[in-house]
Amino acid sequence: MIVEPLVSIFSGRESRYLAEKIAQSFGIELGKSIVLDFSDGEFQTSYEENIRGRDVFIVQSTMPPADNLLELLMMIDAAKRASARKIIAVIPYFGYGRQDRKDKPRVSIASKLKANLLIAAGVQRLITIDLHADQIQGFFDVPVDHLYSSNIFVPYLRELNLPDLIMASPDTGGTRRAASYAKALNTGFVICYKQRAKPNVIEQMQLIGDVEGKDVVLVDDIIDTAGTITKAANLIMDKGANTVRAFCTHPIFSGQAYERITKSAFTEVIVTDTVPLKQDSDKITVLSTADLIAEVIKRVQNYESISSLFNIKQ
Repeated sequence: MIVEPLVSIFSGRESRYLAEKIAQSFGIELGKSIVLDFSDGEFQTSYEENIRGRDVFIVQSTMPPADNLLELLMMIDAAKRASARKIIAVIPYFGYGRQDRKDKPRVSIASKLKANLLIAAGVQRLITIDLHADQIQGFFDVPVDHLYSSNIFVPYLRELNLPDLIMASPDTGGTRRAASYAKALNTGFVICYKQRAKPNVIEQMQLIGDVEGKDVVLVDDIIDTAGTITKAANLIMDKGANTVRAFCTHPIFSGQAYERITKSAFTEVIVTDTVPLKQDSDKITVLSTADLIAEVIKRVQNYESISSLFNIKQ
């Protein structure tokens, strides 16, 4: 009698490119599922194979449009109604993560709302990478495996063997992240201090620390319009740095991001594949998260430690 594997990996439409690599690294075929589109814009998710009694891992980043989140919720609901044993959402990029608190009166805490929706749909565990705010883990009443891209970026940076390496944060909010990388790599770090006139618009920026003659690496979790990080790169080069690079986990790259990166002082911008790139650029290098996520899925199944995977904690 052939015993089928207990694990099934499925994907939403926007993350299929990544889910296929995760399934291959894990050693199984990506599960068969389809999405039927109706003429009025509605859609319907459907599993095209038996998942009764299976541990179902659903891969879907939740960047805009909101249909990506809705599709994930519908796949979770469908898995629950199809008698899956466990339902684990793998959300490499946790969209709406920047709305984790009330920063002014009468606004939604969208991250908490999203957590409530996922729990209501039937998710029993969450796997994600580099949340914008660690506190989002507390919005869930189910286990959250918060992975760090340091496992991918640090080995790459060591291979570059830069002679005068120093880490940098593009803003004060990322100071702890830059400090963690600096500690792991036994180097110093500097901070760019910015003041915003309004969202996505920087009024002024100053550099705290010395970068003269250094090979600087800026570290951030998200690049959206690339306004902050390219301004930081140009400022760092103006202060006498030898080279400037950037590590970014989630390449949202909206608006004029690609144009700004192309025209910037960056030697290289290193990102992961949590979000698909909209266009290619000679300055952008993509590192895959597939092997890391596949290893975490194995450890979840075998009840093994996940925190021991990481060199540094942010």
